[in-house]
Amino acid sequence: MIRFLFRFIGLWLLAGAFFALVMDGTRSISAGRLAITQFGAAWDALHPSSFDAMRNWIEVHLPMWVWNPVLLSVMLAPLCVVLAAIGLLFVLIGRKRERKIGYSSRD
Repeated sequence: MIRFLFRFIGLWLLAGAFFALVMDGTRSISAGRLAITQFGAAWDALHPSSFDAMRNWIEVHLPMWVWNPVLLSVMLAPLCVVLAAIGLLFVLIGRKRERKIGYSSRD
């Protein structure tokens, strides 16, 4: 049941990544230049209070070197890349493990 939930969430995230890629491609074609939606900008547009709360929590509880180079680079990454990476992680967590020892190969 839990594996199904991880795979389900992962596939929805991969679908969201594909949608973000199509959206960026459409905007790029219509603008005549490369237009990429950043993950931080999309999160801030979707739910600004949670984005600010996460940033404030990290600035208070973690050293400054965590926020500046690491998280800032994730926030500036394209939305489709971040969603695809998280979706693939969820799909890999939810995959069925292969049983090699003690089971017949004819299953």
